[in-house]
Amino acid sequence: MVRLPVARIVHRHLEVDGVRVFYRESVPERPDAPVLLLLHGFPSASHQFRRLIDVLGSHYRLVAPDYPGFGHTRVPHGFVHTFDRLADITEGFVRRLGLTRFTMYMFDFGAPVGFRLAERLPERIAGLVVQNGNAYQEGLSDAARDFIALRPETPGAEKTVRDLLTLPGTRGQYETGVPGPELLAPDGWTLDQHFLDLPGRKDAQVALAFDYRSNLERYDRWQSWLRTHTPPALITWGVGDPFFTEAGARAYLRDLPDAELHLFDTGHFALETHLPEIAPLIAGFLDRT
Repeated sequence: MVRLPVARIVHRHLEVDGVRVFYRESVPERPDAPVLLLLHGFPSASHQFRRLIDVLGSHYRLVAPDYPGFGHTRVPHGFVHTFDRLADITEGFVRRLGLTRFTMYMFDFGAPVGFRLAERLPERIAGLVVQNGNAYQEGLSDAARDFIALRPETPGAEKTVRDLLTLPGTRGQYETGVPGPELLAPDGWTLDQHFLDLPGRKDAQVALAFDYRSNLERYDRWQSWLRTHTPPALITWGVGDPFFTEAGARAYLRDLPDAELHLFDTGHFALETHLPEIAPLIAGFLDRT
């Protein structure tokens, strides 16, 4: 009988500061396997890493939480959705789960969450896998700059944000910049939209959209952190991303000249189309770090 190396995955909740955090975790064959903390993006959740966990989870411990306002995580009434609060809950999750040394996979929103975490827990960061997770001004497209510039008091600003939270807006984030859309399974944007349509979720996303400028204010600090701590880094990037440009990927080499950079002809959700290429890169990186 052929033994297929498919990971065993558990799905649990963990209480952190009144937030019921849902997470997925692989159970590797070795108890001392390297740990990879998977930080998802907008408008997705930990389910975006399902295939990656299947492929790598038998050899490495992959942990993927849902942020407050995303996926299966549940928040108490009155929870304020800011990137600082997402980082607070993620830090509490890491501490409660006992992750003392890990590599971070930072995608999209995972970059501002992950860099806040790195500032707070630098001794726990073994390395960084950055996939379309921006930390540089030159990595912002004109469309991204216009969106980030929106303010709650600006007439029509909230409608602009909410228009992005519709099914066409969600699907467009997957399809833009992808030369072969037949490689995209519709399950990703369909599940994302299911969660976006839950009560209160769009309000949470509107709040985070207006708070996104807080991340730009921290870019200099994060770049300084990279230069100071020089973590091993693997950078994989879909160059057709409508929000975060190729220049943002290359900018990491300015602060981490020894980082490994791989560019792919695809869009924002690079794992959706290039898992066979990206997964071995991550495996090799984890083995080295």
